[in-house]
Parts: sequence; structure tokens; C-alpha cells
Amino acid sequence: MGFLIRLLVNALALYLVTRVYTGVTFAPGAGAGSVLLAALVLGVVNALIRPVLLLLSLPVNVLTLGLFTLVVNGVVLWLVAGVTALDVASFGASIIGALVLALISWILDLILGASGLDGGRD
Repeated sequence: MGFLIRLLVNALALYLVTRVYTGVTFAPGAGAGSVLLAALVLGVVNALIRPVLLLLSLPVNVLTLGLFTLVVNGVVLWLVAGVTALDVASFGASIIGALVLALISWILDLILGASGLDGGRD
């Protein structure tokens, strides 16, 4: 049940990013299935590819005091846009979109955590 809730929260966050920031959109005609698929791909890329990217960029990340993580998050969003119906205007838009996505996901986590719908996480 927790996985399904996380998937729906990520899909909602991704959808809200496309509504708040014009640099990240869904392809015309993309429906709820496309949003759910993009959220699923985002979860898989975050779980499998993002840690490798963070490890490979560790020296640069240390030199920039962690700010390079924003670039890694932008690369992750860029990768997701490459294989789903998600469209990103440019790499800079990808970085800003990843920042907006993180902010919206954080707010949704606060709301769901306060209402007890966070999938049993502590």
C-alpha cells in the first residue's frame, strides 16, 4: 500500500510541476496513464541511476558543498523526459524543474505525513 501511495504522490507532484513551471510539460494528449508512467520511471531512475551519478560526481559535489546535487537531479529529470511523455525545454529548465519537483514533493510529504497517509514511514 505504501508503494502505491508514494507512486500517486510522485505522480501528483510531477503533474503539479507541469502546471507551476512552464519549462516542464507533458506531451499534448498525455493522460493520467502517462503521468503515472513518468512517476514510475522517475522512481526507478531515482532508485537505480541517481546513486551512481552521485557517487561518480562526489568530488565535484564536495567542492561545491553539495550544490552539484541540483545538477544531478536535473540529469535525472532529463533522463525521465527522454523515455516518457514528459517534455523538458532545456537542461537549465530540467534543473529548475527538479528543484520545483523537490519543493512540491516536500510539501506533499508534509501534508500526507501530518494526515497519517504516508505509507507507514516514521
